[in-house]
Amino acid sequence: MPPSLQPLSGASPLRAPPPQLFAALDLGTNNCRLLIGAPARGGFRVVESFSRVVRLGEGLARSGTLSEAAMERTLAALSACADRLERRPVRRLAAVATEACRRARNGQEFLARAALETGLRPRIISPREEAELAMESCAPLLERGDRRAILFDIGGGSTEIAWIRTGPRPELIGYLSIPCGVVTLSEGEDCFTARGFGAVVDDIADRLAAFDRLHCIGQEIRAGGVRLIGTSGTVTTLAGVVLALPRYNRQLVDGQRINADAADDALETLFAMGRAGLVAHPCVGPERADFVLPGCAVYAAIRRLWPMPEVTVADRGLREGMLMRLMRGDGGRGAA
Repeated sequence: MPPSLQPLSGASPLRAPPPQLFAALDLGTNNCRLLIGAPARGGFRVVESFSRVVRLGEGLARSGTLSEAAMERTLAALSACADRLERRPVRRLAAVATEACRRARNGQEFLARAALETGLRPRIISPREEAELAMESCAPLLERGDRRAILFDIGGGSTEIAWIRTGPRPELIGYLSIPCGVVTLSEGEDCFTARGFGAVVDDIADRLAAFDRLHCIGQEIRAGGVRLIGTSGTVTTLAGVVLALPRYNRQLVDGQRINADAADDALETLFAMGRAGLVAHPCVGPERADFVLPGCAVYAAIRRLWPMPEVTVADRGLREGMLMRLMRGDGGRGAA
């Protein structure tokens, strides 16, 4: 070794510094998710990902509060996230909470308890910020020739609709948040029956109609150049069925453009399975069996109002949007 490269006495040989890591935590009504990533060309490289069904919003529609059982499940998931962050120290962390904590009378109290017990305290974000983060994560799926985009996110406690003007930097023209998500809907009408499923479709379509009229979305669709993007477990499940996947594979689903008629056929297939069939399905499983058909009812309402020929499927959302913001705020390294 040349003298100039000799390590100092007792020192280790020179090594490349470890990558700077960033983390995003999304505490939703149904899931607790953590994503740790490192900046990379065109975006970021995923270092670690964690997701657990916690059903934080279970019973919220009836009681107006988060139940003790739901909070205990969520605290266990947040503790698992804290352990992962302890093993992988990050440069910056963003943590957000959405509809369940927005609506619950004890939402802030629960987050204070979470801070004491886990060291993590997600910040409650507004529906608008939720829509903006989803838009940021899905912007790379827009293509040349797109003038506008409808982005929908069917969550656990709410459904967000973003109406987007495309361009070098996509702009949120308008957004709508309705307090209907897969968890809350699963506790109301029985979507395993044709009558219950149809009632949810009618209700959601009515809730979306004023937003459609305000932004003349139907006219824009007829003029062409409008893309429909879905980011939720509902649309990724429909894509998995359309693609006949033996088990769910994010790499095969994220960014996939599927024919809307084929998605409708997949919806009918899922409905015909019943609860037992959904539990056994490789793209659904026991944890999500009760939530798939409520989500499909929301999707069917969106399709009724905005009958596009295809839907772009996004297996990405708030966590990815938060990571991109963090990295851009840290100097833009790796941000798209």
